Amino acid sequence: MALALTSGPAVEPVTVSEAKAHLRLDGSAEDILIASLIVTSRLHVEAALGLALITQGWRLTLDRWPEGRDPVRFPLRPIASVTSVTVYDAGGAPTLVPSDQYLLDGHALSPRLIPHGTGWPRPGRAATGIEIEFEAGIGEAAEDVPAPIRHAILLLVAHWYEHRDPLEIGQAASAIPAAVSDLLKPYREVRM
Repeated sequence: MALALTSGPAVEPVTVSEAKAHLRLDGSAEDILIASLIVTSRLHVEAALGLALITQGWRLTLDRWPEGRDPVRFPLRPIASVTSVTVYDAGGAPTLVPSDQYLLDGHALSPRLIPHGTGWPRPGRAATGIEIEFEAGIGEAAEDVPAPIRHAILLLVAHWYEHRDPLEIGQAASAIPAAVSDLLKPYREVRM
């Protein structure tokens, strides 16, 4: 299974202006740094939560379908839509799976694509024979992202702004503030 970003989010959950206000910075001398810290903080939060915050395009590549009629589980949530499901034959020719042959349960805690009707068509290739193109994200706009997550991003930006010295091997790193974990806790996927 491989997951690849095909189109990133159009906006970030926090603007440079919001981050500068949080940091109490004036002027534009460090705008590029602040923008990169926002991206880094968003990526950190998305990885920690298994969430896509702002709508973005992804491709999930599989060697084979799950056993029997089991659903395909997405490693990211929430799934807004499935753009296409493509199966490749032994010669590499693609075949689109009609959308009426699967059902998306995209807002579940563990989003899944469920076969409908005759089941999944078999790929002809031994590896990477299935590609699922989809959009994931809480919403299109920064305001769609819950306020605690946006605040956690601001705290991370501030933390990395203050601790940007390179580390030498063997040197202790500066820990991420506990408040970030506390803000993100309600959005973590619970596994049993």
